[in-house]
Amino acid sequence: MPLIARFRFPLGFLLLVLAAFLALPQHTQAQGQRQVVQFTGIVATGDSLLGVPGAAVFVPKAGRGTATNAYGYFSLPVLAGDSIVIRSLGYRNQYVVIPPDYPRQSYSVIVQLKEDATVLPEVRIFPYLTEKDFKRAFLALELPKERGSRTAENLNEQILRRIFLNAPVTSMANYRQTMQMQQLDQQRRYGTAPNPYSNNPLLNPFSWLQLIQQVKNGDFKKKD
Repeated sequence: MPLIARFRFPLGFLLLVLAAFLALPQHTQAQGQRQVVQFTGIVATGDSLLGVPGAAVFVPKAGRGTATNAYGYFSLPVLAGDSIVIRSLGYRNQYVVIPPDYPRQSYSVIVQLKEDATVLPEVRIFPYLTEKDFKRAFLALELPKERGSRTAENLNEQILRRIFLNAPVTSMANYRQTMQMQQLDQQRRYGTAPNPYSNNPLLNPFSWLQLIQQVKNGDFKKKD
C-alpha cells in the first residue's frame, strides 16, 4: 500500500496549516517594526505657562523635527522609543522619551521650559594698548577748523538767501498766510487793526480834534 495513502488529512486542516505558514514571516516582520506615534503638545514657560513660539522640537537620531507656532503648539510624528529634544534660546533643554512599548497612536505633553540665564563677562575694546595711550591720542586730536569746513560753506549768507528766495511755497505756508489774511480782515472790520482810513490823518476825526486844539493854544504862532 502506498505511503501517501496511509496518511490522509482533511482538506480544511491542510489549508489552515498553509495559511499559518504564509503568515509566519509577516508576523515576525511586524514585531521588528516600531509603532508610529503622533507626538503633540504645548511648550510653555515654567513661571507663567505662556506659549513659547519658535521652540525647536526634534529627534536627534532621526534628524527630523518641527517648531512651535505662535501659541507654543507643535505636532510631530515619531516612533515608539524615540528621544525628543525640546529647546529654545534662553531656556534649558528638555527631553521627552516615548516608551518603547507604548500601545497608543498619540502622545501629548505640556513641556515647561526653565530659563537659563547666562551672564557674559564684560568686554572692553580699545584701539590702544592702555588707557593712558588713549588719553594721549585724544588730547592730540586735531579737529578741522570752522572756516575750512563744509559747515561754514553751508552757513554762508548768500547761499542761505538764495535758498530762501528760491524755495517753493508749501501747502502749509499757503494755509498759514490765508488764515493770517482772514484774521487781519476781521480785525479791520472791528476797528482793532490798521486800515487805509485810520492811517490817513485827513480822514481821522481824532487828528482834526488835535489840530483844532493846537490852533487854539497858539502852537503854530511864530515865536520871537
